[in-house]
Amino acid sequence: MSYPSSPSGAPASWHATTILAVRKDHKVVVAGDGQVSLGDTVIKANAHKVRRFSKGDVIGGFAGATADAFTLFERLEAKLEQYPDQLTRACVEMAKDWRTDRYLRRLEAMMIVADKTTTLTLTGNGDVLEPQDHIMGIGSGGNYALAAARALYDQPLDAEAIARKAMGIAAGICVYTNANLIVETLDSTTK
Repeated sequence: MSYPSSPSGAPASWHATTILAVRKDHKVVVAGDGQVSLGDTVIKANAHKVRRFSKGDVIGGFAGATADAFTLFERLEAKLEQYPDQLTRACVEMAKDWRTDRYLRRLEAMMIVADKTTTLTLTGNGDVLEPQDHIMGIGSGGNYALAAARALYDQPLDAEAIARKAMGIAAGICVYTNANLIVETLDSTTK
C-alpha cells in the first residue's frame, strides 16, 4: 500500500498491494504480500492484508488504504452476520452501502473475498465481480499476479502453489509488492 503525495502534500494517487485468489481442485487460496509503502519508502514489509472472518468460513484480502480496508472488513462482517452463509448477498448489500453512503464512498480500497463456493471482488463503485476463470487479482501487482496465475493454472500445481508462484512473479515486477506472503486456504467447491 502506498500513498504518494503531490507537491502540495495532498495524496496524488494511491498504489496498493497485491492480492490474488485462486480456486482449483476443491481449494481456494487468497494470498497477499506484506509491503506497506508511503510514497517511495517501504514502511513495513510484513503486514497482514489477508484474514479470515465469519467464523473462519470466509477469507478476505484488501488492497488500498489500511484503515479504509479495516472499515470495509467490519462492514462486511456485519453483513455476513445479517446474511449467514450468503457471501454473494452480503457483498451485494455491502456494495450498495459503499456506493451510497457518503462516508464509505470516500474509502480507497478494494477487496477480494472467498468462501467454499464463491470468489468475489468488491469495489467502491458498487461492483461485485466474480472471476471468469477461477482467478482474481487486485492492487498494483494484481494484473501481473493474475496473468502469471492464468499461465500456471493448467500446470500440475495446486491452488496454493499457483498463488505462491504468481505472487513471486508479481513481486519481481511491481515495486509496491514484496515476497512476504500471507496465504489463507479453504476447502472449496470449484465453481
